[in-house]
Amino acid sequence: MSLSKNQVKLISSLQQKKFRLKHQLFVAEGIKVVKELLTSSFELDTLFVVSGKENIFSNVDCQLISSDELKKVSSLKTPNEVLALFKIPEASMVKTDGLIVALDGINDPGNLGTIIRLCDWFGISQLVCSKNTVDCYNSKVVQASMGSLPRVQINYVDLLPYLNSNSSEKFIADMNGAEVYKTSLPSNGVLIMGNEANGISQELREMKFNKLTIPRFGQIQETESLNVATATAILLSEFKRR
Repeated sequence: MSLSKNQVKLISSLQQKKFRLKHQLFVAEGIKVVKELLTSSFELDTLFVVSGKENIFSNVDCQLISSDELKKVSSLKTPNEVLALFKIPEASMVKTDGLIVALDGINDPGNLGTIIRLCDWFGISQLVCSKNTVDCYNSKVVQASMGSLPRVQINYVDLLPYLNSNSSEKFIADMNGAEVYKTSLPSNGVLIMGNEANGISQELREMKFNKLTIPRFGQIQETESLNVATATAILLSEFKRR
């Protein structure tokens, strides 16, 4: 069965957040990502598979399409034989216990997807995002998270009130902070990571949060900063190692 005009229109529209919200659907692409999501609590809406690859999803009803049809609706430069529409799950209540990652204005979908995967890797079950952080159901975020999306609870909140309501110790990444390798770190707390270009917003900088820095070891210390996802990986590793 070929893609209908309405299906093409719907799938294409889901590249925009307002239509994802309207239809409560998001797009996932690639065999690995789709397989991960199919075994999760996420509910499948429609599965599109290139003819000849249907045996990969033998236990799931799918709609067969051609490679050319997939190219029309795929957001990937090289479409990967399968595209699925999943229903956006209802938001869960925000948690305030355990080790939590909070993101302040992360704009790059690849960074958010990688941070979601890092949270999954390090056993962080709660990711709290400011409302100006990129949507976690953006197709590029879904792709970069590589199937970790269902295993991390993600909430979009007004960040400052949330942080004020959370009694745990709070840590921000800051070039002028205490060296993370020499700092005693708790098992419960909130690690706040800021925007790729500007770091933590000014209103959060005015709060009395603990500041952590990852020291530079190179002889010529001219590197301005680390990528936010890379910094998150290093800091989470230290929190968990302690």
